[in-house]
Amino acid sequence: MTMQDNVRKPLDRLSEALTDEMAAVNALIRDRMASRHAPRIPEVTAHLIEAGGKRLRPMLTLAAAKLLGYPGPWHIYLAATVEFIHTATLLHDDVVDESRQRRGRPTANLLWDNKSSVLVGDYLFARSFQLMVEPGNLRTLEILANASATIAEGEVLQLTAAQDLATNESVYLQVVRGKTAALFSAATEVGGVIAGAPDDQVQALFDYGDALGISFQIVDDLLDYGGATETIGKNVGDDFRERKLTLPVIKAIAQATPEERAFWARTIEKGDQHEGDLDEALALLARHGAMAAARRDALDHAARAKAALTLLPAHPIRDMLSDLADFVVSRVA
Repeated sequence: MTMQDNVRKPLDRLSEALTDEMAAVNALIRDRMASRHAPRIPEVTAHLIEAGGKRLRPMLTLAAAKLLGYPGPWHIYLAATVEFIHTATLLHDDVVDESRQRRGRPTANLLWDNKSSVLVGDYLFARSFQLMVEPGNLRTLEILANASATIAEGEVLQLTAAQDLATNESVYLQVVRGKTAALFSAATEVGGVIAGAPDDQVQALFDYGDALGISFQIVDDLLDYGGATETIGKNVGDDFRERKLTLPVIKAIAQATPEERAFWARTIEKGDQHEGDLDEALALLARHGAMAAARRDALDHAARAKAALTLLPAHPIRDMLSDLADFVVSRVA
């Protein structure tokens, strides 16, 4: 069994438990990404949405609602909203990062152009707001609207923080809470709200999503320095080449000698990278135990996610969500 199979197992179980709901979400997504006047919109969105992504975020919304006994139908609309927000941010991210590959396929900005990616991303954001209004629930609207602003804020913060050696772990966490965890926690929280759950359960769902999202991003950052390209859908070392200060590097810099700090300043701050620099970066991460320390942080957040679930009713889906937190970190066993 490969590590990738390990990761898919709890997602597959969750997907099977939510088969009918996910079919309804996918049908709604296909319906709402249509455009009579601009055929480029469904072309670009279909390329990304049909790319075989895990649909993890909308599944979290469906799982939260089902766990709390919600019969529907508005969790379907909220889950589709979450996926549209996610897809919009991916389109914009790939332009900002000048990425050429996403989920092992060429990015939309590479196949079409940056203008199309930005404008179609804007269209999907607008569509997400139309969708989130339809349930007529002011609280879910507020949660998703706030999350959209937090995601954008996190991306802007990353622009300035990512290449500044003064960036510490608290700033890194702020970035991660913005660009990744905000949508995870909003996805789980709105599932609880639409189900009419009491405040303590809604808070527990928020806490689970927040901790899972942080753990997920730390693992993603770790895999960039040590995962197989087919597992992560991008090339090993992309974050280094894109001069992103992620958690392993921040930990190594905190313990760096003046000579090592000069290396990071040249490669990350100035972007002056040469043949062999990635190998040197990997050697420095190993020397300071930065990968192992970051992995411990990921495990701590996964444990926090699992602890939050104990406040929710016993249910097979609760067990799957708990397993999911374990499997997210199993990718860097």
